[in-house]
Amino acid sequence: MDVVSLDIPDIKIIRPRKFGDHRGFFSETYNKQTFLAAGIDLEFVQDNQSLSADVGTLRGLHFQTPPFAQDKLVRVVRGAILDVAVDIRRGSPTFGRHVKAVISAAEWNQILVPIGFAHGFCTLEPDTEVIYKVTNYYSPAHDRGLAWDDPDLGIDWPLPPGGAVLSDKDRTHPRLADLNDCF
Repeated sequence: MDVVSLDIPDIKIIRPRKFGDHRGFFSETYNKQTFLAAGIDLEFVQDNQSLSADVGTLRGLHFQTPPFAQDKLVRVVRGAILDVAVDIRRGSPTFGRHVKAVISAAEWNQILVPIGFAHGFCTLEPDTEVIYKVTNYYSPAHDRGLAWDDPDLGIDWPLPPGGAVLSDKDRTHPRLADLNDCF
């Protein structure tokens, strides 16, 4: 397993090893001991999966507040996404900055997004399936979001000519300037 930090070092790209032969491949996508050896000590409690039919489907930017805040380990099993994490930790030197990376089934990479970041992604291929592990259970009372199109964030989303495909909920999140202190 290879682990590489992005420009905000708390965000990590993880590339599990993949062993292939004439039958296909095998990959250990998560192993607690291997993660511990890489300095990642997290206890995942829930797996989530999404299917996005259309290119340009944008999910985010989401997070949960304490005591139900979540670390996320995100991977793509079909298709590709542009994954984005925004630092929303008020005291952080990188507060308000974001990092992004293409996560895809072809690259067989994952992204680790820790607590204190708003997370979202935009699909780059049709019928993209995303699986992610989280370190806390979903809590509707602690579910929050950040406006995906906040001009202060400066995120360059790869949207098709028709624009983003959004849920009603993702159209109404506050801008960073209006976000309550969460972390």
